[in-house]
Amino acid sequence: MLLPVIMAGGSGSRLWPLSRTLYPKQFLSLTNNSTMLQETVARLEGLSHQAPFFICNEEHRFIVAEQLRQQQLSHSGIVLEPVGRNTAPAIALAALHATEKGDDPLLLVLAADHVILNQAAFVDAVNAAVPQAKAGKLVTFGIVPHAPETGYGYIRQGQAVSDTAYTVDAFVEKPDAETALQYLDSGEYYWNSGMFLFKASRYLQELEAHRPDILTACQQAMTGAHGDLDFIRLDEAAFSACPDDSVDYAVMEKTQDAVVVPMDANWSDVGSWSALWEVNAKDTQGNATRGDVLMENTTNSYIYSQSKLVATVGVDNLVVVETKDAVLIAHKDKVQDVKGIVNQLKQADRPEYLQHREVYRPWGSHDAIADGERFHVKRLTVKPGEKTATQMHYHRAEHWVVVSGTAKVRNGDKTFLVGENASTYIPIGVAHSIENPGKVPLELIEVRSGSYLGEDDVVRVEDYGVGY
Repeated sequence: MLLPVIMAGGSGSRLWPLSRTLYPKQFLSLTNNSTMLQETVARLEGLSHQAPFFICNEEHRFIVAEQLRQQQLSHSGIVLEPVGRNTAPAIALAALHATEKGDDPLLLVLAADHVILNQAAFVDAVNAAVPQAKAGKLVTFGIVPHAPETGYGYIRQGQAVSDTAYTVDAFVEKPDAETALQYLDSGEYYWNSGMFLFKASRYLQELEAHRPDILTACQQAMTGAHGDLDFIRLDEAAFSACPDDSVDYAVMEKTQDAVVVPMDANWSDVGSWSALWEVNAKDTQGNATRGDVLMENTTNSYIYSQSKLVATVGVDNLVVVETKDAVLIAHKDKVQDVKGIVNQLKQADRPEYLQHREVYRPWGSHDAIADGERFHVKRLTVKPGEKTATQMHYHRAEHWVVVSGTAKVRNGDKTFLVGENASTYIPIGVAHSIENPGKVPLELIEVRSGSYLGEDDVVRVEDYGVGY
């Protein structure tokens, strides 16, 4: 059976303000109610496969685990990368893990942040590639182009090796508009999808031949790895020393055994707001909307509302995106320049590039409601059976008001229950934690007051749970 390898790393900023460094696009619901990660797993239906193997950044680990739990999706392991080192090392980690017990599965390498609207065509292309991969070829999937796209790399096909596969004649960098049109007209070029199929052993053989330094670093990282709940933690020093390189540069452009299988599946890497507009359903005026949106004389626009009413009048070809802490208004033809805004936020050390106002934790979430000179108000949600870390603060006191559910509170040397419409007070310097012993989510309002309210005023009292 196939072993799907789902690469869920990355922290792209092209879909800011929805996508943030600590909550990037693969964890967002952009085309339906499921997230892109969940959709990637769902499209494996129709293929005979093992439980998928995931690779993600360490700071995203609980998001991945929670999104799999939400849909009761199993996995073969979740590897945590302490630092990003691109796709060649990531796939090496999966191949090493897959072969450590003597197995040699076909690795179906997929990105967690792609949209594929034609699932049947995706399944057909994968099945067509299986014989090539079994024969020792390294298969890449080329997307049949329908437009002279300048935002993708291309693959030029060579000789046919079967009815559905060709040798790879060349990998080509992103072209200008005129060259892209020539590629489209020739019928010999495909968009480079970043999806692959090959035996785990064949990938490792090619990596050893062309980038033994990457293979050695990954072997050392896996040798020093250890389990942590659902996760596989690498040897951080060994993996940090690994060179940064893509699978295209490290292996696919150097091997003599690369083949391309065409895929015409209405694919997109959703690399911009305009691309997201293209893959979403539109009204008769060409508008794609999500959330609480009202429009008057509005055409060809993408409008997204997360928390409040967004109204547009007399606009055309715009992207309008509202989140709880930011609003983006951009011309649809200029959305690639959003990265300039993100760079400005980084330079100013503003939190809006890093995370959303609502922050997710293994135990639930917290959402900032109001700020003042000496107070800060949050809404906390604690999942049934979960508990925050026990901690204390030197500069702030806290008031907790339970809105719904029942809280089991540790306050110093006392532990007691706080029900709905009741409250408790946590003085400065007192150890405390919140637990939800019930069967429904616990909702409470936290009011911080004091001379310093920063998130770094936290002292862990015991190594239990994850604080905020």
